Amino acid sequence: MRVFQAVLIGTIALLCSAAAQMARADDFPTRPVRIVVAFPAGGPTDFVGRLVADKMTALLGQRVYIDNKPGANGTLGGGDVAKSDPDGYSLFLTTAGAVTVSPHIMPSMPYDSLRDFAPVALVTKVTEILVVTPKLGIKTVKELVALAKEKPGTIPFGSTGIGSPPHLAQILLDASAGVQFLHVPYRGAAPALTDLLGGQVEVLALDVPVVIAQIQAGNLVPIGAAADKRDATLPDVPTLAEQGYPNTDASNWYALLAPAKTPPAVIAKLNKAVNDALKDPDVRDKLIKAGATPVGGTPEALGTFMKAEYEKWGRVVHDNNIKDTQ
Repeated sequence: MRVFQAVLIGTIALLCSAAAQMARADDFPTRPVRIVVAFPAGGPTDFVGRLVADKMTALLGQRVYIDNKPGANGTLGGGDVAKSDPDGYSLFLTTAGAVTVSPHIMPSMPYDSLRDFAPVALVTKVTEILVVTPKLGIKTVKELVALAKEKPGTIPFGSTGIGSPPHLAQILLDASAGVQFLHVPYRGAAPALTDLLGGQVEVLALDVPVVIAQIQAGNLVPIGAAADKRDATLPDVPTLAEQGYPNTDASNWYALLAPAKTPPAVIAKLNKAVNDALKDPDVRDKLIKAGATPVGGTPEALGTFMKAEYEKWGRVVHDNNIKDTQ
């Protein structure tokens, strides 16, 4: 009899808990929703986050705001969200590096990328574009590779940090072209771009939103896209693969994640809000003009994509012995 009562009480407790979760999901959101961006205000991730958050505010009927928590290659902000209550009110706008590269190179992580988050939606993809200054006098990746072969290991190739998409673009080009550049890591895009314009480094791979204004002003020459297709903002710039260097897709991307165990109904509401925001003509136009390609899709599709990216970059990190020494 006691066993039966215990089972009955346990079953009732589970049903009550499920009913409470469903009720919360039906009402969600009843207060502001926080999206953590693990980079400073004013950067490309912050720009995308604020644009989408503003539209989600109108769609959800509650304020959706950005909370900038920079540090540790994006993992500081991710750790904050991973430890938050799984109720949909704390979300993480992650970059590719924070969840698919850093786990393979950092000695300790504040979260398990595939276990501690629930996928919401893939927000945008961002092309890594190789740029040089006009003074270098080259216009193609083949010309850059020729220089690298003349002076192996001496052509300075800047990046936004060890294991960042720009660094991975260089690693993939090294392997595909059979050359070796001199990797020069910086603590972010701004100092790397400043040194490229100043001549301290000769080539950079950066997110299109970071360099599009300098390209349009004629201060930088785009020579190749480290992506699987040409960027819509720079349709005349061929990919590295088109120029004879396959397996060089180092595209960055931004995705919205929630803490693991967030109720599926809440995830569904958030996913719909993101997808509807990305379908808005004004949002799409602003993203594309800034060099970010709107994506969207289901949580399941994002989960599958993240796992594939995690495995891909794990192999690259292992094969090239990339370690975080900063």
